[in-house]
Amino acid sequence: MSESKPVALITNALAFAGPPAVEALVQAGFQVVVHDVAFAVRQAQEDYQRAHPEVVVLTDQVPAEIVESAWAVNHRLDVLVSNDAYRPIHGSIEAAEMESLQATLDRLVVFPFGIARAAIPRLKAQGKARIVFISSNRNRLPLRGGAIPDIARAGANALVKSLSIELAPHHIPVNAIAPNFLYSETYYPKARFVDEPEGRAYIEQTVPAGRLARPEEIGELIHYLATMQGTFLTGAIIDFSGGWPVALPPPP
Repeated sequence: MSESKPVALITNALAFAGPPAVEALVQAGFQVVVHDVAFAVRQAQEDYQRAHPEVVVLTDQVPAEIVESAWAVNHRLDVLVSNDAYRPIHGSIEAAEMESLQATLDRLVVFPFGIARAAIPRLKAQGKARIVFISSNRNRLPLRGGAIPDIARAGANALVKSLSIELAPHHIPVNAIAPNFLYSETYYPKARFVDEPEGRAYIEQTVPAGRLARPEEIGELIHYLATMQGTFLTGAIIDFSGGWPVALPPPP
Protein backbone atom coordinates (compact mmCIF):
# COMPACT_ATOMS: atom_id res chain seq x y z
CA MET A 1 0.00 0.00 0.00
CA SER A 2 1.14 3.50 -0.78
CA GLU A 3 1.82 5.58 2.30
CA SER A 4 0.35 8.61 0.50
CA LYS A 5 -2.93 6.96 -0.45
CA PRO A 6 -5.89 8.53 1.39
CA VAL A 7 -7.89 6.25 3.66
CA ALA A 8 -11.68 6.01 3.90
CA LEU A 9 -13.33 4.03 6.69
CA ILE A 10 -16.86 2.80 5.96
CA THR A 11 -18.91 1.19 8.71
CA ASN A 12 -21.59 -1.46 8.15
CA ALA A 13 -20.33 -2.05 4.64
CA LEU A 14 -22.83 -4.79 3.81
CA ALA A 15 -25.97 -2.81 4.61
CA PHE A 16 -27.92 0.24 3.45
CA ALA A 17 -25.55 2.66 1.64
CA GLY A 18 -22.47 0.55 2.38
CA PRO A 19 -22.08 -1.16 -1.01
CA PRO A 20 -22.38 2.05 -3.11
CA ALA A 21 -20.12 3.88 -0.65
CA VAL A 22 -17.42 1.23 -1.05
CA GLU A 23 -17.67 1.30 -4.83
CA ALA A 24 -17.67 5.10 -5.07
CA LEU A 25 -14.67 5.63 -2.80
CA VAL A 26 -12.62 2.82 -4.33
CA GLN A 27 -13.19 4.45 -7.72
CA ALA A 28 -12.21 7.83 -6.21
CA GLY A 29 -8.79 6.44 -5.33
CA PHE A 30 -9.15 5.85 -1.60
CA GLN A 31 -7.74 2.93 0.29
CA VAL A 32 -11.09 1.76 1.59
CA VAL A 33 -11.26 0.09 5.00
CA VAL A 34 -14.53 -1.59 5.94
CA HIS A 35 -16.29 -2.70 9.09
CA ASP A 36 -19.46 -4.75 9.41
CA VAL A 37 -21.05 -6.62 12.28
CA ALA A 38 -21.03 -9.71 10.06
CA PHE A 39 -17.23 -9.63 9.88
CA ALA A 40 -17.03 -10.80 13.48
CA VAL A 41 -17.52 -14.20 11.86
CA ARG A 42 -14.31 -15.15 10.07
CA GLN A 43 -16.06 -16.84 7.16
CA ALA A 44 -18.02 -13.69 6.36
CA GLN A 45 -14.85 -11.60 6.56
CA GLU A 46 -12.94 -13.98 4.29
CA ASP A 47 -15.79 -14.16 1.76
CA TYR A 48 -15.97 -10.38 1.53
CA GLN A 49 -12.20 -10.07 1.24
CA ARG A 50 -12.13 -12.52 -1.68
CA ALA A 51 -14.85 -10.56 -3.44
CA HIS A 52 -13.16 -7.21 -2.72
CA PRO A 53 -9.38 -7.77 -2.78
CA GLU A 54 -8.73 -4.02 -3.06
CA VAL A 55 -10.40 -3.33 0.31
CA VAL A 56 -9.07 -3.80 3.86
CA VAL A 57 -11.61 -5.77 5.89
CA LEU A 58 -11.67 -5.32 9.66
CA THR A 59 -12.92 -7.86 12.17
CA ASP A 60 -12.97 -5.28 14.99
CA GLN A 61 -16.37 -4.43 16.50
CA VAL A 62 -15.49 -1.97 19.29
CA PRO A 63 -15.51 1.64 17.99
CA ALA A 64 -12.10 2.61 19.38
CA GLU A 65 -10.53 -0.56 17.98
CA ILE A 66 -12.15 -0.01 14.57
CA VAL A 67 -10.70 3.50 14.36
CA GLU A 68 -7.24 2.39 15.49
CA SER A 69 -7.15 -0.46 12.98
CA ALA A 70 -8.24 1.86 10.17
CA TRP A 71 -5.60 4.39 11.17
CA ALA A 72 -2.91 1.72 11.19
CA VAL A 73 -3.44 0.96 7.49
CA ASN A 74 -1.67 4.10 6.23
CA HIS A 75 -1.37 6.16 9.43
CA ARG A 76 -4.10 8.55 8.31
CA LEU A 77 -7.88 8.76 8.15
CA ASP A 78 -9.18 11.08 5.45
CA VAL A 79 -12.85 10.10 5.28
CA LEU A 80 -15.18 8.49 7.78
CA VAL A 81 -18.47 7.22 6.39
CA SER A 82 -20.69 6.29 9.32
CA ASN A 83 -23.26 4.15 7.52
CA ASP A 84 -25.72 3.14 10.21
CA ALA A 85 -28.58 0.74 9.64
CA TYR A 86 -30.85 -1.41 11.77
CA ARG A 87 -34.08 -3.19 11.02
CA PRO A 88 -36.89 -0.77 11.95
CA ILE A 89 -39.10 -1.97 14.78
CA HIS A 90 -42.60 -0.56 14.46
CA GLY A 91 -45.49 -0.57 16.88
CA SER A 92 -47.22 1.50 19.53
CA ILE A 93 -45.23 3.00 22.39
CA GLU A 94 -47.58 1.27 24.83
CA ALA A 95 -46.66 -2.15 23.45
CA ALA A 96 -42.99 -1.43 22.77
CA GLU A 97 -40.27 -3.46 24.45
CA MET A 98 -37.50 -1.47 26.09
CA GLU A 99 -35.00 -3.98 24.69
CA SER A 100 -36.07 -3.01 21.16
CA LEU A 101 -35.51 0.67 21.88
CA GLN A 102 -32.11 -0.02 23.44
CA ALA A 103 -30.98 -2.23 20.57
CA THR A 104 -32.01 0.41 18.02
CA LEU A 105 -30.29 3.20 19.91
CA ASP A 106 -27.15 1.09 20.30
CA ARG A 107 -26.85 0.59 16.56
CA LEU A 108 -28.04 3.97 15.27
CA VAL A 109 -26.82 6.39 17.94
CA VAL A 110 -24.42 4.85 20.47
CA PHE A 111 -22.22 3.06 17.93
CA PRO A 112 -21.72 6.07 15.61
CA PHE A 113 -21.18 8.28 18.67
CA GLY A 114 -18.41 5.90 19.74
CA ILE A 115 -16.82 5.88 16.28
CA ALA A 116 -16.86 9.68 16.14
CA ARG A 117 -15.52 10.03 19.68
CA ALA A 118 -12.63 7.68 18.93
CA ALA A 119 -11.81 9.40 15.64
CA ILE A 120 -11.84 13.02 16.85
CA PRO A 121 -8.32 13.13 18.37
CA ARG A 122 -6.81 11.56 15.24
CA LEU A 123 -8.68 13.88 12.91
CA LYS A 124 -7.81 17.01 14.89
CA ALA A 125 -4.13 16.07 14.94
CA GLN A 126 -4.21 15.29 11.23
CA GLY A 127 -5.82 18.64 10.49
CA LYS A 128 -7.92 17.56 7.50
CA ALA A 129 -10.71 15.05 7.07
CA ARG A 130 -14.32 14.62 5.98
CA ILE A 131 -17.10 12.89 7.93
CA VAL A 132 -20.25 11.65 6.23
CA PHE A 133 -23.14 10.11 8.15
CA ILE A 134 -25.83 8.05 6.46
CA SER A 135 -28.93 8.62 8.57
CA SER A 136 -32.57 8.90 7.49
CA ASN A 137 -35.19 11.36 6.26
CA ARG A 138 -38.01 9.52 8.00
CA ASN A 139 -38.33 12.22 10.67
CA ARG A 140 -39.65 14.66 8.08
CA LEU A 141 -42.99 12.85 8.24
CA PRO A 142 -43.32 10.72 11.38
CA LEU A 143 -45.83 7.90 10.97
CA ARG A 144 -47.98 6.07 13.50
CA GLY A 145 -46.00 3.26 15.13
CA GLY A 146 -42.60 4.64 14.20
CA ALA A 147 -41.49 5.98 17.58
CA ILE A 148 -38.47 3.71 18.06
CA PRO A 149 -36.74 4.27 14.69
CA ASP A 150 -37.82 7.93 14.68
CA ILE A 151 -36.22 8.57 18.07
CA ALA A 152 -32.98 6.93 16.96
CA ARG A 153 -32.74 8.76 13.65
CA ALA A 154 -33.49 12.08 15.31
CA GLY A 155 -30.68 11.38 17.75
CA ALA A 156 -28.27 10.53 14.94
CA ASN A 157 -29.09 13.73 13.08
CA ALA A 158 -28.59 15.70 16.30
CA LEU A 159 -25.16 14.06 16.64
CA VAL A 160 -24.24 15.34 13.18
CA LYS A 161 -25.17 18.89 14.17
CA SER A 162 -23.25 18.77 17.43
CA LEU A 163 -20.19 17.17 15.88
CA SER A 164 -20.14 19.70 13.06
CA ILE A 165 -20.04 22.55 15.58
CA GLU A 166 -17.14 20.97 17.48
CA LEU A 167 -15.08 20.25 14.37
CA ALA A 168 -15.82 23.38 12.33
CA PRO A 169 -12.92 25.33 13.96
CA HIS A 170 -10.64 22.49 12.86
CA HIS A 171 -11.87 22.72 9.24
CA ILE A 172 -13.34 19.23 9.30
CA PRO A 173 -16.82 19.21 7.72
CA VAL A 174 -19.43 16.85 9.09
CA ASN A 175 -22.53 16.24 6.99
CA ALA A 176 -25.28 13.66 6.72
CA ILE A 177 -27.16 12.16 3.83
CA ALA A 178 -30.71 11.43 4.95
CA PRO A 179 -32.27 8.90 2.58
CA ASN A 180 -35.71 7.53 2.29
CA PHE A 181 -36.85 5.21 -0.48
CA LEU A 182 -33.30 4.20 -1.32
CA TYR A 183 -33.17 0.71 -2.78
CA SER A 184 -31.39 -1.58 -0.36
CA GLU A 185 -32.14 -5.03 0.93
CA THR A 186 -31.98 -3.49 4.42
CA TYR A 187 -35.04 -1.25 4.06
CA TYR A 188 -36.61 -1.49 0.58
CA PRO A 189 -35.90 -5.02 -0.67
CA LYS A 190 -36.27 -5.77 -4.35
CA ALA A 191 -38.67 -8.67 -3.87
CA ARG A 192 -41.25 -6.45 -2.19
CA PHE A 193 -40.82 -3.00 -3.72
CA VAL A 194 -39.57 -3.75 -7.23
CA ASP A 195 -40.79 -7.20 -8.21
CA GLU A 196 -44.27 -7.07 -6.65
CA PRO A 197 -46.87 -4.88 -8.44
CA GLU A 198 -48.32 -3.71 -5.11
CA GLY A 199 -44.94 -2.58 -3.85
CA ARG A 200 -44.14 -0.76 -7.08
CA ALA A 201 -47.52 0.98 -7.00
CA TYR A 202 -46.93 2.13 -3.42
CA ILE A 203 -43.59 3.67 -4.38
CA GLU A 204 -45.02 5.32 -7.49
CA GLN A 205 -47.85 6.87 -5.48
CA THR A 206 -45.74 7.93 -2.50
CA VAL A 207 -42.49 9.21 -3.98
CA PRO A 208 -42.71 12.21 -6.32
CA ALA A 209 -39.83 10.76 -8.37
CA GLY A 210 -41.99 7.69 -8.87
CA ARG A 211 -39.26 5.17 -8.05
CA LEU A 212 -36.68 4.02 -5.53
CA ALA A 213 -33.29 5.71 -5.58
CA ARG A 214 -30.57 3.69 -7.27
CA PRO A 215 -27.56 2.85 -5.08
CA GLU A 216 -25.14 4.55 -7.48
CA GLU A 217 -27.04 7.81 -6.99
CA ILE A 218 -26.27 7.94 -3.28
CA GLY A 219 -22.75 6.82 -4.20
CA GLU A 220 -22.36 10.02 -6.24
CA LEU A 221 -23.34 12.13 -3.24
CA ILE A 222 -21.04 10.24 -0.89
CA HIS A 223 -18.22 10.78 -3.41
CA TYR A 224 -18.89 14.52 -3.47
CA LEU A 225 -18.96 14.95 0.31
CA ALA A 226 -15.84 12.81 0.69
CA THR A 227 -13.79 14.69 -1.90
CA MET A 228 -15.04 18.29 -1.80
CA GLN A 229 -12.28 20.82 -1.32
CA GLY A 230 -14.22 23.38 0.70
CA THR A 231 -15.03 23.09 4.39
CA PHE A 232 -17.85 25.64 4.77
CA LEU A 233 -20.56 23.09 4.00
CA THR A 234 -20.92 21.44 7.39
CA GLY A 235 -23.77 20.43 9.65
CA ALA A 236 -26.05 19.74 6.69
CA ILE A 237 -28.70 17.01 6.77
CA ILE A 238 -29.18 16.45 3.04
CA ASP A 239 -32.57 15.07 2.03
CA PHE A 240 -32.24 12.19 -0.41
CA SER A 241 -35.76 11.00 -0.97
CA GLY A 242 -36.95 11.90 -4.47
CA GLY A 243 -39.03 14.88 -3.32
CA TRP A 244 -40.75 13.05 -0.45
CA PRO A 245 -42.59 14.06 1.67
CA VAL A 246 -45.25 16.05 -0.10
CA ALA A 247 -48.33 17.74 1.27
CA LEU A 248 -51.53 15.75 1.19
CA PRO A 249 -54.05 16.90 -1.44
CA PRO A 250 -56.68 19.33 -0.16
CA PRO A 251 -60.03 17.84 0.82
CA PRO A 252 -62.70 17.87 -1.89
